[in-house]
Amino acid sequence: MLTEEVKIHLTEKIIPFWKGLRDHEFGGYYGYMDYDLKLDKKAVKGCILNSRILWFFSNAYMLLKDESLLKEAEHGFAFMKKYCMDQENGGIFWSIQYNGEPEDTTKHTYNQAFSIYALSSYYDASGKEEALNMAKELFRLIETRCRDEIGYKEAFDREFHEVENDKLSENGVMADKTMNTLLHVFEAYTELYRVSKMPEVKERLAWMMDIFAEKVYNPLLHRQEVFFDAQMNSILDLHSYGHDIETAWLIDRGVEVLGEKKYEEKMKPITEDLTGQIYQVAFDGHSLANECEKGVVNEHRVWWVQAEGVVGFLNGWQKNPDKTQYLKAAESIWEFIKEHVMDKREGSEWFWEVDAQGRPYEGRPIVEPWKCPYHNGRMCLEVLKRN
Repeated sequence: MLTEEVKIHLTEKIIPFWKGLRDHEFGGYYGYMDYDLKLDKKAVKGCILNSRILWFFSNAYMLLKDESLLKEAEHGFAFMKKYCMDQENGGIFWSIQYNGEPEDTTKHTYNQAFSIYALSSYYDASGKEEALNMAKELFRLIETRCRDEIGYKEAFDREFHEVENDKLSENGVMADKTMNTLLHVFEAYTELYRVSKMPEVKERLAWMMDIFAEKVYNPLLHRQEVFFDAQMNSILDLHSYGHDIETAWLIDRGVEVLGEKKYEEKMKPITEDLTGQIYQVAFDGHSLANECEKGVVNEHRVWWVQAEGVVGFLNGWQKNPDKTQYLKAAESIWEFIKEHVMDKREGSEWFWEVDAQGRPYEGRPIVEPWKCPYHNGRMCLEVLKRN
C-alpha cells in the first residue's frame, strides 16, 4: 500500500508541481512561491534549489524511465553550467538573480557538495561526460580550497577567502564547522564514487566516516553534535532529530557504496544507535518533532524531517527486519504526511511545517531556496527503490 500510494503521489503531485516551476525564459526553476501560492518569477534562484532539482529529475528519470524527466534534468544542467558556475574563479555561487546574473557570490562548501551530488546523478542519467568532469572539478576544488586536516571549512567569498559561516549557522551560534555540511559532502562523494570509482574519493569517504565516528557522534547522548569550532569541539547542546535519522541511512548507503568490511563494522553500531534514539525520543507514534535545544523540544513538524523519518525508519527495518516497529513508524509518518503535511490546495505541494496536531504555520513559503523536491521527492524514490 505504501509503495502504491507513494508512486501515485510522486507522479501525480510532486513531479507535475516542479515541472510547473520551470523558467522557460531565463533558465532554471523559479525560486519562490509564497504560502498563498503566489509565484514570484523575479525571485532569487538559489543554486542549492536548482542543483537539488537537477538531482531529483535525474534520479526520477533513472527510476521511472520517463523521457520528459530527462528533459527537465537537461534544462537544470544547462542553467547550472551557464549561470551557477563561476567561470572565472571556479565553484558554484550561492544564488542567482532571476535573469541569470550572480546575486550572492558566496562559495559555500555545502553548495559545492550539492552540485557534485546533482552532476554525478545527471551523468548517470544522461551519460554526459561533461557533467562528470564538472563534478570532479568541484571535488578537487573542495579538497584544495575548503578542507583542513580536521574537517571541512564552510564559507568563502568569491575568490575563496574564508568568511563567517552565517548561512549554515543557526540557534544563535556562529559555527566554524557543521555536521550538516560534513553530511552532505559525504552524501555527494558517495554518489560521485558510485559513478566514478575514483580512489581519491573513496579515501575521503573513509576519512569522513572516521570523523563522524570520532568527532561528530556522541555515544553518551546517542546523537550527533551539530555545531563545532574550528577544532571540531561542539559549541551547542542541540539534538537535530531530522539530521540524525537522515545521517543513519546516508551513512549506511555510503558504507554499501564504499564496500569496506572495516567501515561496515565501525559504522553499523552508530547508525543503529541513531535510528533507535530517534525512535525513542523524537517519534510520537505519528510524526517526528524537529529538534531539542538545551533540553527544550521544538515540536514543529517540518516537511523534510518527516520525509527523512520515512526513509530512515524504513532503512532501519530493512537492516534489522526483526525491528518491525520501524516499519510501522515509517508507515505512520507517511499517514501523517498524507493527512497534514501535503497541501491539498490545487497548484501546491507540501507545507513547510505544521504543528504537532498537523495545523500548518501560515506564512511559510511553499518554494524558496531551501524548499524543493530533494527531501520529499527523494523519500518517494527511496520507498519505490526499496520495495
